[in-house]
Amino acid sequence: MAHIQLPEGIPGIVGPMAFSPQTAKPMNELADILLRGKNSLSPAERELIATYVSSENDCYFCQHAHGAVAAYRLGGDEKLINDVKANFQSAAISEKLKALLAIAGSVQEGGKRVTSEQVEQARSQGATDKEIHDTVLIAAAFCMYNRYVDGLATWAPTDPEMYRETGKRLAEHGYAASTAKLAGA
Repeated sequence: MAHIQLPEGIPGIVGPMAFSPQTAKPMNELADILLRGKNSLSPAERELIATYVSSENDCYFCQHAHGAVAAYRLGGDEKLINDVKANFQSAAISEKLKALLAIAGSVQEGGKRVTSEQVEQARSQGATDKEIHDTVLIAAAFCMYNRYVDGLATWAPTDPEMYRETGKRLAEHGYAASTAKLAGA
């Protein structure tokens, strides 16, 4: 049961966003920019960063929702999503993405945990300053989103099919449009 009175039957972050549309708008705009905007990192790679950080934060709703978006963008490869969450170093992803996930994991622990060596490792694998910047910002933003979801004790469905449907909708229509539809706006 949520800590505050949220709209009934609206899962995860969408409930608090329906409760507070004025804060939902900029949060969704940020998610659309970070995860869907023009970038040399693919939307699937950025969703994997969000998924990994959400998994490390033990945010059930976000790790499954963003994992579903990543899987949808990767042709339904849910095994890869689970592999990244379990041990990204052994997952079938690029060395550049592994280096960026190491940075994201450090941000999740605390911003000052990111080391010059991690940044140099990412650069040596071809990461640009923009990709490093965006990785840090995605990780930081998802710490906020995860704490928003879990700090209010929102409801997180356990049905994998619901997350697959959510993943498809978010991948195809974006965060602002999808959240507005679910929240009844």
